[in-house]
Amino acid sequence: MSHNGLLQRMWKHRFAYAFISPFYILFLIFGLFPILWSFYLTFQDWNGLSPMRSIGLRNYTALLRDSTFHEALSNTTIYWIVDVVFILSLGLLFSSLLHNAWLKGGKTFRVVLFLPYVTATVAVGLVFNMVFDFNSGLVNSILASLNLKPLPWLNSIEYSKVPVMLLNIWRVMPWYMLIMFSGLQAINPEFYEAATVDGAGPLQKLIYITIPGLAPILFFCFLTETIESFRIFTEPFILTGGGPGASSLSIVLYLYQNGFMIFKMGYASTIAYALTFILLVISAGQFFFLRKQSSLLEDSSS
Repeated sequence: MSHNGLLQRMWKHRFAYAFISPFYILFLIFGLFPILWSFYLTFQDWNGLSPMRSIGLRNYTALLRDSTFHEALSNTTIYWIVDVVFILSLGLLFSSLLHNAWLKGGKTFRVVLFLPYVTATVAVGLVFNMVFDFNSGLVNSILASLNLKPLPWLNSIEYSKVPVMLLNIWRVMPWYMLIMFSGLQAINPEFYEAATVDGAGPLQKLIYITIPGLAPILFFCFLTETIESFRIFTEPFILTGGGPGASSLSIVLYLYQNGFMIFKMGYASTIAYALTFILLVISAGQFFFLRKQSSLLEDSSS
């Protein structure tokens, strides 16, 4: 198509382009431009006010030697592993229970179980702060009633990650429970009836019917929770501030500290791109694993 022909076609559909143009204008301003600008900042030393100073790859080399970043990456990886295991396991457990016909008041239970997800994270974080308080917290009160030693949950290197993970699991699990519950609705109930006739128990039904039937949804939940776990911010920010030291620091919280507390904009942008690269590698690995598993299943079935 010639240049004039393209212009004529665009002019012919000018009203359609006018109606969809706000999305692209907003995307260019608030989407593409910040991405390109932050990438440019990774090569700069800038505090947001003074003139920029080009430093080449110095931010990247500094990141490779940054022990605090390495600890934040280690903490975030722990958050990811623990959150994925418990969130997906509990989500599958509760969705299976809600899907059972013998459960009375299923709608009420769904609403109650979903409430943590729609509750403000900051407000819940403040409540968890009081629950895990060393002197007057509910958890230590329970430990004291059992003649056990109270633990400094929020103020010790050994235990500071525990409240962060518990808060995230409690808050996020209902969302994945709802997704899995929707997936269970699509599984043919005749499969369960046939399994019952054959003498299969609940565990066998779970392994041979429920999990294979939910395989695409479980993979979606696994991939989504991977991204969300590596982006964890509010929970450590509210509960521990990333401390003591860097024992509960996450990558995004470390990015925030560099960008908006000590105003190292270039270094903060470098952390953001390092996180993006890590997520791309993990996501690519997950897709490769899923494709490999799918090909193995197809080969075995054929």
